Amino acid sequence: MITTELITELQVILSSEQVIEGEKNNPLGNSGLVKVYPQSEEEISAILKYANENGKKVFIEGNGTKRGFGGLTESADILLSLSNYKGIVEYGVGDMTLTVKAGTNFKELQEYLAKFNQKISLDPFSPESATIGGIIASNESGPKRLGYGSSRDVVIGLRIVYPDGKIIRSGGRVVKNVAGYDMNKLFIGSMGTLGVISEVTVKLRPLSKNESLILLFFPQGNMEEIRTYATKLLDSTMEPVTLELLSPALAGKLTGHSCYTIAIGLEDVQTSVRYQENFIQSTQPDHTDLKILDANEAQSFWNHFYFVSFISSREFTQTSLKIGVKNMDVIHVLKESQLLIDSHNLDVEAHGGLGHGLCQVNLKGAKEDIISAIQRLRELSTKLGGYTVIKHLPFSLRQEVDTWGNKPSHFFLFNGIKSKVDPNKVLNPKRFVGGI
Repeated sequence: MITTELITELQVILSSEQVIEGEKNNPLGNSGLVKVYPQSEEEISAILKYANENGKKVFIEGNGTKRGFGGLTESADILLSLSNYKGIVEYGVGDMTLTVKAGTNFKELQEYLAKFNQKISLDPFSPESATIGGIIASNESGPKRLGYGSSRDVVIGLRIVYPDGKIIRSGGRVVKNVAGYDMNKLFIGSMGTLGVISEVTVKLRPLSKNESLILLFFPQGNMEEIRTYATKLLDSTMEPVTLELLSPALAGKLTGHSCYTIAIGLEDVQTSVRYQENFIQSTQPDHTDLKILDANEAQSFWNHFYFVSFISSREFTQTSLKIGVKNMDVIHVLKESQLLIDSHNLDVEAHGGLGHGLCQVNLKGAKEDIISAIQRLRELSTKLGGYTVIKHLPFSLRQEVDTWGNKPSHFFLFNGIKSKVDPNKVLNPKRFVGGI
């Protein structure tokens, strides 16, 4: 009865085709009694205004790739999907800037920009289905963050629909915009708790003239040797876009060599790429093996890398962790992750950036072992002065394990901003740090 009334009221704002009954009993939660598909910023604004004035809760999603990322409520009143709110608003080829609607598919954007020899320098997981808005809202980034930077480095402007329906703009549509505070950073990574991102303006970069990937295998697993070599490379004049350490389990799946492996990505003009390849070959440590992949092989590797995932089943559960530490402490995280295979009877695949310190650890196994492993990795990251965030976990387990860990010392700032912007807690309630 409640769902029927809600659908009727929302059909005053949207057409009947844009309002459907929501999915029930999704194992990842973050569902809605009613799912809506706005196609304009005005419709997004009207939905939020209605929700704010009528005491309704709203969850936000693009294509649902972050559905298992946080959230302690199984279902809101309204699930607002931006999957039909997509398209390019403005593209300045000469200015190398792009303004796009938040629900636009990332891979489709990159394919379009490639026609003009340009790209968005972001490196998200699930690029074939992720939307630009979801990437920004979660501050998603992968191994190429070392060379590309994060969303905070790429985004120059946003349009935001506040929980009360008001539309604001932060930043601008030109690169050299220095007026006022950089409000973009407030919304990037806020998990949709402060407003619905409706438009994104990013600066672009040219497509690389040449690309290669060097795989450096360490069969003996000497962690100190890995540290020494990575430090030497980072201290040199080389400019790799990735310096990613792969665990033996992950390396075995991707390369056929089950040993610690450093994936060194190079992107530049051909002469620069060749020079860097020669340098890396000349400094290759003893007792290691090296393989160079050309541009096509490198692209195939990364496609395989992003699509590597665990298959869920009734007997097993799975999770994905984001662990941030000082760059060389990645070695400790991967070593500990490898030990979990035997100590906790888990399937574990892990990788981490030796240049930026972000790791991803995927775990598959029994529920109790998953929970214990998360606690062990969280203790390690805390000891190293870092953090552990759960990027993917079934809803039932999110009731037992905190996605974000302990509240940071600056939590009062987060809470104060949320209270000011969304006093009625309309948007993505209990989705962010400390249950915000």
